[in-house]
Amino acid sequence: MLADIAGGEIGQFMSVLFTAMLPVLELRAAIPFGASLRLPFIPVVLVSIIGNMLPVPFILLLMRHILNWMRSIPRMAIWAEKIETRAHLKSQNVKKYRWLGLCILVAIPLPGTGAWTGAMVATVLNMRLRDALPSIFLGVCIAAALVSMATLGVVSFIHV
Repeated sequence: MLADIAGGEIGQFMSVLFTAMLPVLELRAAIPFGASLRLPFIPVVLVSIIGNMLPVPFILLLMRHILNWMRSIPRMAIWAEKIETRAHLKSQNVKKYRWLGLCILVAIPLPGTGAWTGAMVATVLNMRLRDALPSIFLGVCIAAALVSMATLGVVSFIHV
């Protein structure tokens, strides 16, 4: 019975959820992946949004501590520096426009943007959780709408 659930629709939705949680892939990959599995589209989008948002509060709350810990280990200090430098590079417009800039950064469905990057930028800029989280959520919802439109356009083109 458990094998049937894991291999069935619930297992496929879990795959979509976990894909959306991954950095770089996020919902930009999860929505087309769910569509390719021929799952019901609206639930795929909702599961992708949930999966994309699940890591965000943890990143916002813990990343500063993790970066400080990494700096205390000589071999990991260089990685902490690279992560922080990359976040600083992405933070220019966010500094200027604060929550709107963060929302736009997250909403653009291109590599190097998204919820993970937005959370990292918010951490580097010391944005408060109550400011960053709604901004990132709105950006994720906009990205989901854009990716959904692109996915539906490609799917309808393939079926013609």
